[in-house]
Formats: sequence, structure tokens, C-alpha cells
Amino acid sequence: MSAPTATADAEPMNRRQTLEALSGLLLVLFVAMLSSTVVSTALPKIIGALNGSQTQYTWVVTATLLTATATTPIWGKLADLFNKKLLIQVAIVVFLAGSVAAGFAHSAGQLIAARAFQGIGVGGLQALVQVAIAAMIPPRERGRYNGYLGGVMALATVGGPLLGGLIVDTSWLGWRWCFFVGVPVAVIALILLQVTLHLPTGRRDNVKIDYLGATLIAAGVSLLLVWISFVDDSFAWLSWQTGAMVGGSVLLLALAVLVESRAAEPVVPLEIVRERTTALAILGSLAVGMAMFGGAVFLGQYFQIGRGYSPTEAGLLTIPMMAGVLLSSIVAGRLITASGKIKPYIVAGSVILVAGFALLGTIDHETSLVLVGAAMFVVGVGVGMTMQNLVLAVQNTVALKDIGAASSTVAFFRSLGGTIGVSVLGAVLARRVTDRITHDLAAAGIPTSGGSGGSTLNLAALPEPVRNIVRAAYGDATGHIFLISAAIAVVGILAALLLKPVTLRSSLDLPDTARSVAVAADAVDGAPAFDEVAVDVTGPGERARR
Repeated sequence: MSAPTATADAEPMNRRQTLEALSGLLLVLFVAMLSSTVVSTALPKIIGALNGSQTQYTWVVTATLLTATATTPIWGKLADLFNKKLLIQVAIVVFLAGSVAAGFAHSAGQLIAARAFQGIGVGGLQALVQVAIAAMIPPRERGRYNGYLGGVMALATVGGPLLGGLIVDTSWLGWRWCFFVGVPVAVIALILLQVTLHLPTGRRDNVKIDYLGATLIAAGVSLLLVWISFVDDSFAWLSWQTGAMVGGSVLLLALAVLVESRAAEPVVPLEIVRERTTALAILGSLAVGMAMFGGAVFLGQYFQIGRGYSPTEAGLLTIPMMAGVLLSSIVAGRLITASGKIKPYIVAGSVILVAGFALLGTIDHETSLVLVGAAMFVVGVGVGMTMQNLVLAVQNTVALKDIGAASSTVAFFRSLGGTIGVSVLGAVLARRVTDRITHDLAAAGIPTSGGSGGSTLNLAALPEPVRNIVRAAYGDATGHIFLISAAIAVVGILAALLLKPVTLRSSLDLPDTARSVAVAADAVDGAPAFDEVAVDVTGPGERARR
């Protein structure tokens, strides 16, 4: 036969099978999230122990986001071509190797490099878990399971900072266990996935992977993010370095678009990105990622450096935000499944997210913790109603054979937004803190020694008067970061308002796509069959619309 062979089943799994498979996938998601949250409250002590600076503090977070962002669309495209289960397991192994390397780091530079390698695995996990879930559960039913995703998100985000705080506060463990602690969990996830996850494997003849497009995208995005991280610190906005990096990034990404438009198997299919729902979801995810990652990553720093709490206490103080995520994701998910409507919840969540960041924008180093907790809860509610549902809105518009590319594209832009947010807001925070410390030290008659007082996060090494000035500077500057996050998140409201109101489908695949595949298979084999990958079907622009 001339047609490629494949096996696929477009029928949804029953509830027991779904929950069994979800157990491993959710554990994988937990491991990926834990890698970031377990160091969030511990990072000030980690960087202090390694004698790192504020710039390096930001880069420990940015390095993981950068490589995760650059590799996410590649993982997603591979999921459309190869065994999804095997790819998830490969991503876990890469993540494990990066975690072990980070645990053995002896300098801030080594830690940043290890975290960058770890990010390659994180990029795979954040894309592939979404793809696997989309291959098992129809969009209409997926809202119900978003509650489980929200629960895992809340557990990892609350438990991670608490665990990280306990680890660095326990003398016989030490900060290195913040990276080692995820190793046994990841091993368990590997075993559990092997036993419970049974996805159909599609095999195509003459598969062509767009290596050139993938390389150009990764290089263009990486160069842009490196510029964002160093501009206004190592060099000026208007400088030859800026011209070279920005110009080079624009050129690389323009070449990537040209290559993607001509590739047989593009990493980021342009016909999917051009669709209204996908384009708006990308814009919304970009804004949400910039606001959420960029703002939330500095909360642990605010509580520890700005307010003087221990890592464990800082972890406990983040519980209101995670409670908001858990509550809103469960409630909104069930309402979406019941009604089939998704736009109202994305719009409401976007508005709530802006309101929460606006409230956080009022804080300083003396703000009541009740007010801070209430603002964090509001932010959590907004995140729980928007993040997963933006992905779900896109998955509802594409055929099952394109689910990997579509899901990873949204995750890619969300991570891109997060990386830009962390880098830009971190640079703004560092500049405001340095200016404030220099001013207050001069006012107190304390020699600044070139501003060294603000260049280290190891507060224990500073004299008491200087330590108090540094704490006040960080506490007061953080509120400004959240105001910027609120302004960025307004873009998410505009994108949500422009989304088309649709009813989520109850089938795994688009109805017209399923019928086309079945007819084509019948013509080849002489018998009806479902084949999600054997036959080329119509593009996204020609799909049936509700």
C-alpha cells in the first residue's frame, strides 16, 4: 500500500482509564513545577551562599525559562510525529540530568548553566503533558479535569516553597537538596507513565523534521532574551551591542518565518498561528506570562529580603495565591464543562488578574500582610481562570494531528512572555534598588564603596544599618514591579474580549477531519478506519466553524 501506516483511536477513554493515565502525567507536571517553586524561597540563600549578585539571581530563573521557551515548539512538533509517551520520558531524563548538575554546582555560573540544561527538559514537559491530555480527553470534558491540573499547580506552588524553605533552614540538608529532592519523584513518574499511559502511536513514512527552522527559532529567541537580560546593565539601550543583538534576532526570526512557510513539516505551522483564536490566545498568553512569571518570581525575594522572613515563612506566606489558583481552576473548569462556554471565564480571569496586580502594586516594606495576602489571592484566581483555558481554547480549534504544534505554540509564547517579564522586571528592580540604596546610604552618611551594599544578596555579611537600608529598598521597589505587571496584563483583557464565543466540541478530533480521514482510509484499505496521521487533511483555515 502507498499510504503510511498508523494506529490511532479517536474515541475518548473511559473515566477510569483517563484517571489512571492522568496520575503519571500530573506527577510529571508536579515535578516540572517543583523545579521552579522549590527554589523560589530558597534562592536568596542559594545565591548568598554562592556569593552571587542580583543579576545572577535573575539569571538562575531566566536561564531555565530561556531554554524551555526555545525548545517548547520543537518538543510539540516532535509529539505530532513520534511516540508522545517516549518523548515525555526523554524529557524527564533530561530534566533529571539538569537537576543533578544544579545540585553539584559550586558557583553561580555553574548553577545558571545547569538550570539552562534543566530547562530543555522543562520545555518538553510543559508542552508534552498538555499534548498527551489533549489526545485523551475531548475539549468539552477537559474543563472538568482542569481542576486536577489546578490542584497539582497549587500543591507544587505551595508545597515547593515550603519544602525549599525547610531544606535551606535545615542545617544537615543544605540548599543542594532543593535540586536533588525532585530526582526520586521524577523516577517514580517515569515508572508510573510506563505502566499507566497508553497513547496510540502514529507513524508516518517520509517524515521530515524542520531542523533549520527549529535552529533559527531557538537562536532568534535566545539572542533576544540575552539582550533583554543585559541591556541597561552591561550596556546602554542605544549601543552597538543593542543594534547587533536586536538586529540579529530580528533577522534570525524573519528567516525562521520564511523557512517555516516553505517547510513540509514546520515546527510552528503558520496557518495555525494565523487563526484568530490561536493568535489572540498567543497574545493573551504572552501578557499573562509576562505579568505572572515576572511578578510572582520576586515574591519570595520580597518576603525574605524586604520583610525579613525566613524561607519557610516566605513559603507559608504564598499560600493565598495558590489557594486562589486551586479554587478558581476547579470552579471554572466544572462550569466550562457544564456550559461548553469558555470565553466568559477567560475574560473574567484577565480582569481579576489585572486587579490583583494593581493591589500588589501598592505594597511596600511595611504593608499589612493581610492586604498582601488578599492581593495574592486575587492574582491566583485570575491565573487559575486564564492560563489553562487559553490553551484549551486553541486546542478546540485544531485537528488532533496538529494538537502538539498548537499546544506547544501557546506554551512557547507564555514562556517567552515569562522570560521577558522576569528579565525586564528584574532589571527594573535591580536599578531601582541600587538607586534607592545609594541614596539612603549617602543620606545616612555611610560610604557606598561603589554601591557594593546592594550588589550582594548575602545580607548576613552586611552591617546592621546597611542591612536595614537594603531591606527597605527591596520592599519598596517590589510594589513598582507589580504595577508594571498590571499594565502588561491589560493586554490580556483586550485579547480575551476579542476571542470568538464558541461551544467546546465533545469529540477528540474535529468532525470534518475525522470524516475525511475515515473516507480516505476506506479508499485505501477497502474498509472504514480512523487514522489520525496517515492522510493529509484540510488546513486550519478550512475547518468547520461553529
